[in-house]
Amino acid sequence: MATITSPGIGSGLDVQSIVSQLVALERAPVNLLKTQATSTQAKLSLYGTIQSQVSKLQDAAAKLGSADGWNAVNTTSSNAAAVSVTASAGAATNGLSIEVQNLAKAQSTASATVAVDAPIGSGSMSIELGQWSGGTFAPGSGSAVSITINPGEDTLSAIAAKINGADAGVSATVLRDASGERLLLRSKDTGEVNGFRIQVTDDDGVHDDGTGLSSLSYDPVASPPPGGFNGMTRTQAGENARATINNVAVVSASNKLNDSLPNLKITLSQVTTAPVEIQVNNDTAAAKKNVQSFVDAYNALNQTISNATAYNADSKVGGPLQGDSTTVGLQNALRGMMRSVTASSPFQSLSDVGIEMKTGGALEIKAEKLDTALGNLAGIKALFTTNTGEATTQGFGLKIKDFTTALLATGGLINNKNDSLKSAIKRNGLEQEKVNDRADRAQVRLLRQYNAMDANVARLNSINAFVAQQITLWNKSTA
Repeated sequence: MATITSPGIGSGLDVQSIVSQLVALERAPVNLLKTQATSTQAKLSLYGTIQSQVSKLQDAAAKLGSADGWNAVNTTSSNAAAVSVTASAGAATNGLSIEVQNLAKAQSTASATVAVDAPIGSGSMSIELGQWSGGTFAPGSGSAVSITINPGEDTLSAIAAKINGADAGVSATVLRDASGERLLLRSKDTGEVNGFRIQVTDDDGVHDDGTGLSSLSYDPVASPPPGGFNGMTRTQAGENARATINNVAVVSASNKLNDSLPNLKITLSQVTTAPVEIQVNNDTAAAKKNVQSFVDAYNALNQTISNATAYNADSKVGGPLQGDSTTVGLQNALRGMMRSVTASSPFQSLSDVGIEMKTGGALEIKAEKLDTALGNLAGIKALFTTNTGEATTQGFGLKIKDFTTALLATGGLINNKNDSLKSAIKRNGLEQEKVNDRADRAQVRLLRQYNAMDANVARLNSINAFVAQQITLWNKSTA
């Protein structure tokens, strides 16, 4: 008897189709699970957006809850080309009158002219920073820097490169013209204390004679050679900046007065012939921008939650988070906080300063009312920064910052919700695997059963054909 190798050949039944349909019934729950997984993934994605927007609201609230969010100032100068001022948060609002008598300058020296790329001579140079007073040099706190000039490395260009690489507090460059080239040295920093001297030791054993490497020395003394020799000429002495601020004399090694007044940086650019008037004012525009950022951050979060929990009556489709108690509760809590009051004075609610809640929960700024409130900067600042230690009476900046911080914390509402949704997606995946595994096992079982049936039917058909053949033969033999 022939072995049946293809299901259905023996019985004539479409075994593959029958088994496929039965297995499809076994897999049917997977479709529902996939739909649920897609829905849960959409919720997780939305909570990722909500988490990001809560973080932005936290940042905006923290700025308003801090004094720095209200202490911004701006400055004006009657002659910015001569005196400019930048202010950081906390600078006192006032007026300043500044006059500049002298700008800080860096010491500069120049060598005599030599032929281009001519060798100067080998030896060593010692460069030391300090202050000149007449013919006396007072070394600074740093150590002298020694530079070795080897034979074959003694052109002005090579010497300049060595000086620049030594970090000796001076910069070197080579100036060329029709007469040849000269070495120019300049202190990296301005001021009398940043002058320099250059002492040279010639390899030829003769020092301070104006030849060889000693032609690049600068160490003036009261007596002529052999007491001392200046190979280089000073083209500019180191000088301090001198100015008056409200008629009080100020001296600085730099043209940037960064430490003269708290939170103010003054830059001197020109000697003046008349006082330069500086005004430092509260920057209400910056404060208004911070308020707008707070409102925008809240509105973005409110809109995301509203869309996610809404029901569209026309399409009869609800948002991914419709009916989600966690999300609805979060939105209600936020709206309630925006309607709450603080312990500050004279403003106690957001509506007192022109931040009003519209239908739907969005905030709207009434510009004129906010501008009026900003006229009392201390009052509106207190509305956001008052620290009572009580969640219900805190200033709004602190109140919202603390609330959003708790939402984002480990174990907070948003993290817990995210963890819950991720767990649901994982469980869903495991359920899909179980259903598919059951379906795979059912397919093997059904094929085995139908194959056995198919084989039995084939065997019975074979017997039936044999019996029929014998009966036919019998009938012929008896005819």
